[in-house]
Amino acid sequence: MAQDALDGPFRHRYLTHEALTRQLEEWAQAFPQLARLQSIGTTPQGRDIWVLTIGPEPERRRPGVWVDGNMHGTELAGSSVALAVAEAALALHLDPEALPGGWPEHQRRFLREVLFYVCPRISPDGAEQVLRQRGFVRSAPRRTPDSPARPHWRTEDLDGDGQCRYLRRHDEAGDFVESPGHPGLMLPRRVEDPPPYWRLYPEGVIAHWDGVTIPEPDWLRDTPDFNRHFPWGWRPEPDQLGAGHYPGDEPEPRAVIDFALAHPNLYAWLNLHTFGGVFIRPLADAPDDRMDQHDLALYRQLAAWGQSLVGYPTVSGFEEFTYEPDTPLHGDLTDFAYHQRGCVAQVCELWDLFHRLGRPRPERFIDHYTAFDREEMERLAQWDLVNNHGRLFHPWHPLDHPQLGAVEVGGLDACIGIWNPPPEILPAICNGLVTYWLQVASLLPRLVIEAVRCTSLGDGYHELTVTVANHGYLPSYGVQAARERPWNSGVEATASAVGCRLHDPGQARQVLGHLEGWGRGLGDTAQMPWFQRSRGNGHQARVCWVILGEGEVTVRIGSPRLGEVHQTIPLPGESGAPGAC
Repeated sequence: MAQDALDGPFRHRYLTHEALTRQLEEWAQAFPQLARLQSIGTTPQGRDIWVLTIGPEPERRRPGVWVDGNMHGTELAGSSVALAVAEAALALHLDPEALPGGWPEHQRRFLREVLFYVCPRISPDGAEQVLRQRGFVRSAPRRTPDSPARPHWRTEDLDGDGQCRYLRRHDEAGDFVESPGHPGLMLPRRVEDPPPYWRLYPEGVIAHWDGVTIPEPDWLRDTPDFNRHFPWGWRPEPDQLGAGHYPGDEPEPRAVIDFALAHPNLYAWLNLHTFGGVFIRPLADAPDDRMDQHDLALYRQLAAWGQSLVGYPTVSGFEEFTYEPDTPLHGDLTDFAYHQRGCVAQVCELWDLFHRLGRPRPERFIDHYTAFDREEMERLAQWDLVNNHGRLFHPWHPLDHPQLGAVEVGGLDACIGIWNPPPEILPAICNGLVTYWLQVASLLPRLVIEAVRCTSLGDGYHELTVTVANHGYLPSYGVQAARERPWNSGVEATASAVGCRLHDPGQARQVLGHLEGWGRGLGDTAQMPWFQRSRGNGHQARVCWVILGEGEVTVRIGSPRLGEVHQTIPLPGESGAPGAC
């Protein structure tokens, strides 16, 4: 990998499924010692959901991090950033000097042992429709099974220009007017506004039309929302729009759930969305005073890095990102990853449009999306002309609609400039998130055998003592929220003898439990100068076996999350050699 290789095409344009697949296959074929490509599922339209695993001996179990993008069809930038993380993970081994940010060698050395799991596009069907014809796609371009046959809007390119924008229909009771300074920009009607007045609909046709009813466009009704399909806190329709009939009802989220269950070694999870320029962390269903305070301190550390490395603030999902106060969303992926899979999990809403427009942060970050006044809309249109090549707003032209008659088509195409950043700034966004996610990956636990001691007990008996430790920031259980999950088991040690034997074969396997990490997050009182203190040696565990005879003993230490380390010790061994008796 040449030093200029951190410049893949995904940093400059949004890739089709074919181009994305080609990029992943090129990496897997060029670097088979580092990369394994697998399809974890197939969409209803026949597209593979790809996961690329990166690290030496990719099949060898050890702590790993996950990043995914494009869970929602319109949110293409997540795929670009996820691919940039994959590119950087390869560069860790092939050309570390090309990495953005500059990394000390000890940190690079640790990161080379981390497995990176990259799923750049959870919804290839949704992304493909958006790339092909624009228009809004929440997750996938399909209806929820058994949805009622009521009238609804179906996106369709009616004027043949390859893009689905808006229809406007003249109506004396219309609720929109056109901006006098920016053709294509429609503004909410005020009582003092003179006519003409318009009603706005998506470019398309009305399915199940009764000849009279014009339905209100509702892009979240009767269509799956993959980020409402995960088991933690799931609620059925209509309690939670987009939830489907059961968790994992759709093949795409089900593939992610199954992968997570098969990979308990995941310790950190980044779920990439657009837009807003913010990290969203747990809890999603309760305020911070009900969160484990050790986990909260850990997230404070991530928030500090997110602000300094990316420029994005971090908010609580419950306190600042519920559409209605005290009304949490249900079935969220990061809730599942945090509560059920023990991961440091968070959403990143890429693309800080509000900040670039100079908009002050509201009391609740979510209010950015609902409190945009007319002056700010005019400012957005001006920003589009200066910074986005006028991609957003287009002139209107007449169209004879097959159902509604005389309308006009044009207006907003939100794909580039609102839902996704202009491609010109993608490289900087990719670099910031890559640097941030490598920093998070450096938190993972690291299992080591610290010491081996063999003591002669006489009469051919030896006592073999092994000290193991976690040299990583995170504890072996990940986050406190999932510490007690039955699958989240601690460290175990096993010994097998060749040419000698264990005095008590029943002690061949011993349970050592979890190992603490050295990290505390930010704001822990034990770090304050008036009472600094360490936890003790909870990061270590010691195990002993009594061995009879001469030969060798192989010691294996590990867990489903940490993988395994092992060492073979000769008995009695040559004098002065490691482990000598």
